[in-house]
Amino acid sequence: MIGALAVFWNWDWFIPIVESKASAALGRAVTIGHLQVHLGRIVEVDAADVTIANPPDWPTTDAKFATIQTLKIQAGAWDYIRGRGLVLPMIGAAGAKILVAETPSGAANYKFPASGSKGGTPVKIGNVQIADSDAHVAISRLKTDFNARIETRGEGDAAQIVVDAKGRYADQPVAGTLVGGALLSLRDAAHPWPIKLDLVNGPTRIALNGTLRDPLALQGADVRLKLSGPDMALLDRFVGFPIPQTPAYDITGKLILDGLDKIRFEDFEGRLGSSDIGGTIEEQPGGSTEHGQSKPLVTMDLRSRRVDLPDLNGFIGGTPGRATTANATPKEREAAAAARASPKLFPDTPIDVPKLDWADIHLHYHAAAIAGRDMPLDDVTVAMDVVGGRITLHPIGFAIGKGHLTAHVELVPESGKNVHAKVDLRMQNLDLARMMAATHTFQGAGSVSGVGAIDATGNSMASLMANGNGEVKMAMAGGDLSAVLIDLTGLQFGKALLSALGIPDKTPVQCFVGDMALRRGVLDFDAVTLDTGEAIVNVVGNVNLSKETIDLGLKTDSKHFSVGSLPTRLSIGGTFKDPSIRPGAEAVARLGAAVGLGALFLPLAILPTIQFGTSEAADARCGVLLARARAQAGGQALPPASKGPAPAH
Repeated sequence: MIGALAVFWNWDWFIPIVESKASAALGRAVTIGHLQVHLGRIVEVDAADVTIANPPDWPTTDAKFATIQTLKIQAGAWDYIRGRGLVLPMIGAAGAKILVAETPSGAANYKFPASGSKGGTPVKIGNVQIADSDAHVAISRLKTDFNARIETRGEGDAAQIVVDAKGRYADQPVAGTLVGGALLSLRDAAHPWPIKLDLVNGPTRIALNGTLRDPLALQGADVRLKLSGPDMALLDRFVGFPIPQTPAYDITGKLILDGLDKIRFEDFEGRLGSSDIGGTIEEQPGGSTEHGQSKPLVTMDLRSRRVDLPDLNGFIGGTPGRATTANATPKEREAAAAARASPKLFPDTPIDVPKLDWADIHLHYHAAAIAGRDMPLDDVTVAMDVVGGRITLHPIGFAIGKGHLTAHVELVPESGKNVHAKVDLRMQNLDLARMMAATHTFQGAGSVSGVGAIDATGNSMASLMANGNGEVKMAMAGGDLSAVLIDLTGLQFGKALLSALGIPDKTPVQCFVGDMALRRGVLDFDAVTLDTGEAIVNVVGNVNLSKETIDLGLKTDSKHFSVGSLPTRLSIGGTFKDPSIRPGAEAVARLGAAVGLGALFLPLAILPTIQFGTSEAADARCGVLLARARAQAGGQALPPASKGPAPAH
């Protein structure tokens, strides 16, 4: 009887039992074509034509989650009987085909029911061998569809798992190779698991090299991560939150993982366009909850030793970099050249309101120096929070010599595609000597203080400026002014020519007061007066921020008779990028400086030749103007009108 049983015994009789147990554990149908078991101290189970179905509610029934031609499992029966847990010395699979998919509605076939209680039988896995196996990944939400070839090479401690992938990720071509250590060491914390990844996704390159102490839990990383590409905005498909457009970058740092709860890119250094960039970025993928929905929480502490401000244009919707920016692609150089050639100064790229709410972001950035000999700014500091779609800059600040130009900005999304912007501008002891040094002609010392406020609604930087309402007030007292400004308005060509050659005469300044109102994108010069030892200059007109045009007139009333001086009016017109000055071709020598300053702070564009002294003095006229400006909201930040004569220089 026993002999007959041994002859006719068929392990396939147990297939229904095994299928039932496996199906219950995985929450989906499992089928086995053939089953063979070899008994002994080490039990060997061979299964053929194994299929694992997709979830029961999967939209198609023809596709399977996995099919495996042959599956071999070795189990330590004696260890299990003696209560030492389940030891699996070897698991082998050949001819496996795996489909990892997600429907447009978000249903995923790779999500399985949670495993049993933590007090279950411990499992120890030995060698894992994979041969001739493939995976197909198709996730429409990520615009991803690629194939991966999977195999193990070598045996024991020298074994490696190798994955070669090719296809499309985030609607860009993707190709990459992952080389990992022996799968048997995945749970061996005493021997960190080596990992090496090289990935190319479109123009983006990612290289990762190091070890993971607990790779199954994604913890204990000692990994160097290198990222490079033409635009950091392309990284949003990997990091899960939006990044503004940037020039070409190349950065390397240390990757620290705390499971999927915290990802930290620490102490990275590299290049961003013509600027250096470094710092630490930390992301908690599910760290912030808004209206019951989880979203990433991102903290960034960034720094630059020297920054070229055009590299940051993407943060205000502009084209980043210059045509000469390092490592720029021909397409990027063409875009930068086109932006420079455009008659418009303010970018009109729409603000993507939905993207503002993808993540809560806290950013601190400091650049110790700003590149460019024509740039009158010394450093920049930004503190920004993006919470619930609301952007707060508190502040963005620039050092100008010993003074500071700071702005507190709040952008609040409104219904539709617009944002509501509020800007509080503060000018504290702006160093005019530093600003005039950017003209490469004039020197001096002194300061200007002032305030400003803007309230606007729009969907881009250009539309916000075009719809803005508010005010700008500034004032100074004392110092001296290059006589070229007075002489040009009086048509004294000789002195104007000397000034154009860099040999300016000077005239004392009693005071300068600017009181300007912003009404629906038009900056009206309500009261702008310069009182000098030579004359009183009044400025009238406006600057249209919507059309980006200038229409200003400077009228000089001389305090004394001057041969060759004729009553006239100097006009400044044109656009922000192409201003014109009439009359006097000799004024063109001063125009380049005016444009550079005007792009930063438009009222200063009309005074590119000022040199202010350090003392404060004002006559009665200056006091009256200051009192009127100070009486209005925000005017308390203007400098006091102290008594006493202006010093001679």
